[in-house]
Amino acid sequence: MAHPTIPHTPSDVKAMLDRVGAESPEQLYADVPGEFLLKEAPALPQALSETEIREFFARLEEKNPRLKTFVGAGAYDHYTPAVVPYLCQRSEFLTAYTPYQCEISQGTLRYIFEYQSLICNLTGMDVSNASLYDGPTAAAEAVMMAVSCAKKKDKVLVSGSLLPQVREVVETYARFHGVKLESIAPEDGQSSLKAIKAALEAGDVAGVLVPSVNRFGIVEDLEGFADAVHAAGALLICYCDPSALAVVKTPAAWGADIAIGEAQSLGLPLSYGGPYLGFMAVRKDYMRKMPGRIVGQTADKEGRRAFVLTLQAREQHIRREKATSNICSNESLMALWATIYLSLMGPDGLKEVNAISSDGAHYLQEKLLESGAFRNPFPGRPFIKEFVLEPVKESAEKLHSRLCKAGFLAALPTEEGFVSFCVTEKRSLEEVDSLIKAVKEG
Repeated sequence: MAHPTIPHTPSDVKAMLDRVGAESPEQLYADVPGEFLLKEAPALPQALSETEIREFFARLEEKNPRLKTFVGAGAYDHYTPAVVPYLCQRSEFLTAYTPYQCEISQGTLRYIFEYQSLICNLTGMDVSNASLYDGPTAAAEAVMMAVSCAKKKDKVLVSGSLLPQVREVVETYARFHGVKLESIAPEDGQSSLKAIKAALEAGDVAGVLVPSVNRFGIVEDLEGFADAVHAAGALLICYCDPSALAVVKTPAAWGADIAIGEAQSLGLPLSYGGPYLGFMAVRKDYMRKMPGRIVGQTADKEGRRAFVLTLQAREQHIRREKATSNICSNESLMALWATIYLSLMGPDGLKEVNAISSDGAHYLQEKLLESGAFRNPFPGRPFIKEFVLEPVKESAEKLHSRLCKAGFLAALPTEEGFVSFCVTEKRSLEEVDSLIKAVKEG
């Protein structure tokens, strides 16, 4: 079969076949069952000009629904300053990969160092790594880290108020690493300290994973959690929304040992599932058990400020049995994105983002409750931009579907039959009122 897009000449192909002892390219697929082999050339369209290709993809794009986003569940539609993508698309950033050679990678190492510093500022922790894949895998890595730090303990308690995708990824990691998980059911909308204390009495718990802001949107009260966890010889892991950390108590203030989360809320746009950015910060006592790598500051031989890869305890660099993780890359470009966003917004900007989002969310909740279509399952619980309600006139699934048809991504069903709403600073009062009207019309 002719392949006009492959540049090898017949003599090139013959030389390669002779090298491996095959008479034809088809012989290379002798082990593949015949029913899986392509019998004829695929029915591809004729070649198009550049203009025609652009028009073709523009027509495809028009088929995507344009919904106003009123859900969060771990991915939030926050404003992105225009300069952020502009700077990230510069060639020195966009094409850079791994900064192994510090002599020629000072720019990349510098912004990773600044990213780590900003994450430490947000979380109050001592040390941050150079980012992870996303929030759920960061949670899974933290669970593995807790077990690694513990002596002869292989159980981790996981709060049921965590986002479902976080719990599912943690469960997958744990299953193949021999880690036992025990789910702790939430009590009145947040992690149950009473239930966690009871589970800690068994004496086999290495860590406890709880959220700072949970899947109901509630800002959790973690008073007393660290004391109970540490008294049992375990580590407290706190899953956070970094944007909310500008206005809520930090993991360090709660006494957490490991802070993790999804940094998408730091201006990373929603894009059909990614790319995202996992972060991790720890107390300095556990720095050498942290997965991934750390960029450190030093001085060159002339005394000038310089940056290097300080710790790289992953299996790409050291013996597998000594490695802390199999993480072999990071989300460096997304870390740069978050770094520029945080630098532009500053503490006051982040507080304003949360204030505007909170005003909009509380207004929406008030109006939805006034409609008589919902009941508040957790009255009095504090929230910022996200909340859940219990529909009383139609099912969660029916309401969600109806609002999607009306042009709103809203009322995301939860496992309890509640629906989740979220308002960020990007949603105008007119859009909020339009959603309220669409709910009432049902």
